[in-house]
Amino acid sequence: MELTQCINYLLTTSQHTVFQFLSGKPSEYDLTPSQYGVLSCLWQREFATPKQISEILCLETSTISGVLDRMQKKGLIDRVINREDRREVRVVPTEKGKQLQEPITEIIDEVNEEVLKCFTEEEVTALKNALRIIADGSHFK
Repeated sequence: MELTQCINYLLTTSQHTVFQFLSGKPSEYDLTPSQYGVLSCLWQREFATPKQISEILCLETSTISGVLDRMQKKGLIDRVINREDRREVRVVPTEKGKQLQEPITEIIDEVNEEVLKCFTEEEVTALKNALRIIADGSHFK
């Protein structure tokens, strides 16, 4: 099979293109796409553990650890010890992190709209469904 017809090539190059387009957007807020992913997890719940964040974002815990370190230095998140179980570290958004929700969500919506504008609504639905099936991976032998 020719490389450009391989599903891995198509997914990787598509993801890279979208990532590059997205990377330029939140830069005015000094936020990387990975940091957006972490904040997005936290905006939807009171807190999350690093392990939970890594599972949601499908990233290694060691990768998340570095992202969290940089975010804490920027004042976007805090790590707090669970008072009921001192072995558990909880990641919480700071007020600064919470204030980014509206402007960053608007940017993400704009990026999604721009990336998908060449597709019909039905094609967008089909594309997202196909990507979810691939991501699930349960059909692999």
